[in-house]
Amino acid sequence: MANPKRRFSKARTMKRRSMWKIDGTNISTCPQCHQAKQPHRLCPNCGYYRGKEVVNPSV
Repeated sequence: MANPKRRFSKARTMKRRSMWKIDGTNISTCPQCHQAKQPHRLCPNCGYYRGKEVVNPSV
């Protein structure tokens, strides 16, 4: 009985396998205190987000 030589192409297989490696998280600087923080997140150091104080970090 005849069988296909390759079920999936090499390109299709490699595209699927290319996503297993995870990149590191992005780091940006806070405009208020100039410490490292994740983008689109509240600054854990000063408690500011988009120029407004959201959380008082001293509490």
